[in-house]
Amino acid sequence: MDCAICAKHHGEGPLVGPVVSADEARRCRGRPGCAARGLRAELAPEHVFSAIAGRSVAHFHQHVFARHQGTPAAAGWLDGPLWTGAPVVDIDALCGRLAGYF
Repeated sequence: MDCAICAKHHGEGPLVGPVVSADEARRCRGRPGCAARGLRAELAPEHVFSAIAGRSVAHFHQHVFARHQGTPAAAGWLDGPLWTGAPVVDIDALCGRLAGYF
């Protein structure tokens, strides 16, 4: 596959992770509003953000992710593992719960 994110959603490559929901055309299917609503209900985050990625391939991916309550202001997106107070979440279990929102 030319797109690492598409490969991930097809269960290939180094980015593979749990699938929340899938059909023949999409993985983690849903609208950002459903994902944000699910993340708010399941994690009660401080904020839910959305980012769109798509530069080298003629399509895009929209990602929705949460910033936990109490995250230090100085903690950047990639600093989660450095924050010792970060909540630990069972990703497989969370994906199972989020599936109901799609």
